[in-house]
This record gives sequence, structure tokens and C-alpha cells, in this order.
Amino acid sequence: MSTKLLTHIQQLVNVRTDDSPLYGKEMADLPCLENAWLLIQEKEIVSFGKMDDLHQEIPKLPEEQINCSGRLVMPAWCDSHTHLVFAGSREMEFVDKIRGLDYAQINARGGGILSTVGQINSISEDELFRLSWERLEEVARGGTGAIEIKSGYGLTVENELKMLRVIRKLKDKSPIQIKSTFLGAHTYPLQYRENHPAYIKIIVGEMLPVIARDKLADYIDVFCEKGFFSTEETETILLAGQQYGLRPKLHVNQLHSIGGIATGIKMNAVSLDHPETMDPEDLELLRNSGWKGFCTLLPSAAFFLRLSYPPARKLLEGGAALALASDYNPGSSPSGNMNMVIAIACIQMKMMPEEALNAATINGAFAMGLGHVLGSFRPGKLANLIISTPVPSLAYLPYRFGMNCVEKVMLGGQFVA
Repeated sequence: MSTKLLTHIQQLVNVRTDDSPLYGKEMADLPCLENAWLLIQEKEIVSFGKMDDLHQEIPKLPEEQINCSGRLVMPAWCDSHTHLVFAGSREMEFVDKIRGLDYAQINARGGGILSTVGQINSISEDELFRLSWERLEEVARGGTGAIEIKSGYGLTVENELKMLRVIRKLKDKSPIQIKSTFLGAHTYPLQYRENHPAYIKIIVGEMLPVIARDKLADYIDVFCEKGFFSTEETETILLAGQQYGLRPKLHVNQLHSIGGIATGIKMNAVSLDHPETMDPEDLELLRNSGWKGFCTLLPSAAFFLRLSYPPARKLLEGGAALALASDYNPGSSPSGNMNMVIAIACIQMKMMPEEALNAATINGAFAMGLGHVLGSFRPGKLANLIISTPVPSLAYLPYRFGMNCVEKVMLGGQFVA
């Protein structure tokens, strides 16, 4: 039996005896152990405690010991919103944005999502897997231990299924915990721009039955946004997905407030993702609705697109459960660096480091249905963790934005970086 003992940990971050999602003021509570040890057997956390009690708790120490003096040990990041499976890049659109074109204008002329759709349609499944695997290994080295990946760049039956099969292959091969989301309703293909019902019919009647039969998705998503899918269209698609057991995780309020928050609450969405554009009515609805899902904030997308940042402080004051995710995709957030996401959340959205760490670990895990196995340190959970470089404090991580403070990453009890 493989046994590892981490010793002299400066701070063991997010130690919990009982896990549940964190709402509002609870997110500022980040329990830590100073000068700690952590025992791992095979893939799981067995126990932890203070160094002063080590020999009493473990009379016979294992041979494999890792000295973590001066270092933080934290749960690996739980990135609950990405589009990691894609082909090609869109740096020329990046230049167009610098010149003044906005996201909607680029999409309207056949760029944006449709640009990546064209590249997905022309690539083989094996090559798409190879490119996606390289990205997955890269984010693992940065400390990501769980990730949600969406389809949505296929927009035909054949190519949506191709994307979802690639996600399943990644699941089967990678030590990262992966959840799959069907996002056939990402945008309308050009031939259906003026005939929305026909494309929705394909989603409902042709895509969903095969996805359900082959168990290719855990969740369903819709880009509920002006110029994309209306609230009525969103509800139609979500109801069809729910018939196959797919719970919603929705894109809402990225560019406009068109009723997506109310639709997500009505459909009991697991998460409402993006909410950069929040009217007072939206905030009031979240505060008083009784909905217990997650508001997943994607600050690197707002950073890249120069949008307003989600109102994290107002959401927290209203008692919301926040998760942080990277939105890794080729058009609006071409980075899966969760360390940078946490820094932007603190610097631009005024989240406290403790709140940001909780949002990127325990709440991110629950936003993927993985809170029982990931996101905190508790006996029986998977040993997915980050060992930092020598740092003086937790706040040092977002303070040193853009710098790599990750020294080692362990997934399922084995070091991957």
C-alpha cells in the first residue's frame, strides 16, 4: 500500500469535518491548521493534525515523507466552467477587439463561436483528443484537480457527439476528475439563424436521445443571451434535457440582462454562470428566491473582453454561494490558469483571499457534484492537492499575481507536477 506523509506544513488550508456549500458570509471562513501533517494512503486522505501530535497519532512513520516547511498545502482547484475541448486559436479576433469590435459584432459576422465551430468540424476525433489532452495536462500542472468541460463548438449531431466522446476519453484517461456538459445551444449555426425552431428540433430530437443513450453528458447548458437563445428557447431546451436526467448549468447575464436569472431559478439550475451584467432586480431575485445553486464567476473572461466584472460583493451580501472558474476557451478566455483567476477575483472584484480560495475549491467542487470527494481536506476524500512554493501567507498567492506559486501538484495520491 502506497503511503505518503506530508510534514511541517506551514498551513494546511481548508480543513473541514463536515462539508456543505458555503453561502454569503460563510465564504469568509477558511479553516486552516498551522504547522501540520497530512497522511495519504493510495488515493485518499487518511488523517491530519498538528506536528506536535504526530508521533502520538502515527507511532510508526511511513518511509515516504515530504517536508513542506514554509509551504501551504491546499486542495487542488475545482474549475467548474470550461470549454477546454476546441481546435485552433482566435488571436486575430483578439486584435479585432483591440481595434474596437465587440463580442457580439464579431459573432454576427461569422467569427466568434462559429469560427471555432468550423475548425472542430474539419478536425479528426483523434487530433481533437490530442490537442485537448495537452491542455488538460497543462492545467493539471497549474493545480487544477477537477474540471467541467462543455461541448458547443460542433453544432451538428456528428460534431457535438465527437466533442462529447473526446471529453469521455479525457475522463477515462486523466487523473483529473471531469464532468461533461452538453452545450449544443451555444449559438445558432448560420443556416438556422432565421429558423430557430428547426435547430432546437435537432437538439431535442436528434442530439439529446443519443447523448442520453451513450451517457455522454452530466449536465446541459444554454447560452441565454440577446442574439443567442431567448429565455423561452432556453426553457424549451432545458426541459428536454431534464427528461433525460441532465441538470442545467446556464450561461446568463454575460452581456445583457434578459431574464436568464429568473429562468435559471425556475429550472432549478445547478449554477448560473457569468453574471457580469446584473440589474438590481436580478440581485433581489437571487436574494429572495430561495434558490440554492451557485453563481459561477468567470473574472478572466471579463478581464479579456474588458467587460464589467461580476458584482461579487453584492452577491455575497445577498447570501449567494459563489464559485470561481476559468471559462477556458479560445475566444473570450484563452487561459485555464486558476491561479490568475483567483488573483483577478481579489484585485478586481474585491473578494477576500479566503473567499476566493473557498470559491475555487469547496464551492467549485459542489458546483460539479463533487463536494463529497474534493474541495477540502477531510478523511476519505481524494488526495488532490497543491503544495505551494515557500510563501509567507495565504494572501501572498493573489498578491503575486501572474507568478507561479505552485511547486507540486498531487492528483489521486500521485504527483503529476
